[in-house]
Amino acid sequence: MTMEQIKQLDPQGMYQWIRDFPGQVEEAVSIGKKAKIVLNTKSVNRILLTGLGGSAIGGDLLRSYLTNQLKVPFIVNRHYTLPAFVDKNTLVIVSSYSGNTEETIAAHRDAVKRKAKVLCISTNGETAKLAKKFKQPVITIPPGLSPRAALGYSFFPLLIALARLGFIKNQGKEISETIALLQGKAPLYSDVASPENAALKLAEQLQGKLPIIYSPTEHLDTINVRWRGQISENAKQLAYGHVLPEMNHNELVGWKVGADTMKRMHVVFLRDAGTHPRVALREDITKRIVVEYASSVTEIWSEGRFLLARLFSLIYLGDWVSYYLAILNNQDPTPVKAIDYLKNELAKI
Repeated sequence: MTMEQIKQLDPQGMYQWIRDFPGQVEEAVSIGKKAKIVLNTKSVNRILLTGLGGSAIGGDLLRSYLTNQLKVPFIVNRHYTLPAFVDKNTLVIVSSYSGNTEETIAAHRDAVKRKAKVLCISTNGETAKLAKKFKQPVITIPPGLSPRAALGYSFFPLLIALARLGFIKNQGKEISETIALLQGKAPLYSDVASPENAALKLAEQLQGKLPIIYSPTEHLDTINVRWRGQISENAKQLAYGHVLPEMNHNELVGWKVGADTMKRMHVVFLRDAGTHPRVALREDITKRIVVEYASSVTEIWSEGRFLLARLFSLIYLGDWVSYYLAILNNQDPTPVKAIDYLKNELAKI
């Protein structure tokens, strides 16, 4: 692989977006600190983020990361309407990168009807217009990226907002380590000529295979979804997965029939030192079972001291893997023509 190939296949610059992700995180942190967020949250007893696609993954990551910190439930909604429990004591976070996602706009209007407390995060669009109309605070993030390439913007301002609103402790040390780790990885993963580029090496192993992503439910469930989504959108290649321990109670038995199909599967285990010891043991045993059937198995361990850094170490590696897989597949990583077609068809009705 050469930079010339990348320039030809990636005219919109997904490579540079991923390469610049550490800077995006720094800017996102600054946005979160400066945003005007005036909300009375004393009565809030639950938090719900509504969004789709790249705008919702930030909410999923918040839920996964904060599971041991938040004292109130945190739910992610991916629908036109909100659950029945949403009321005046619910903080609804409306997340739409474009500001024009039709499901999110509908859910936003539903939140207003329920008299929920609303915080918006968007670049502009109808989401910003509704927020202005109903005098709701908006965290404005920069436009011009694919939503999946804007995870820093959809996650860190909200993380800081939750700390400012008193739901969690200050995340300063955790954020500083995360930025430093990403800054260290960026030159390594972006160097296509380096034989030590772990992202490129794994992408080469996944080419022509069906990636199966396994991880613990605890904290890494969203990372699992992120890997699968990025491979599908960037590389235009299907990827599937499951989480442990649930996978041990059903899917594990499926590793028996269909030997020819399984020999085209490459299993990736996403692992973290903070995983519950019994789940970690399950991962070891599960690996021993599936290695007999899959074409190959790779273990990816998170890096870093704090959980936040460890999560983003896996996210950043996965983003690069999906990118290089796109180039190896001779695909432009940015366009999502099938999604555009679906939206256009929906707009006709």
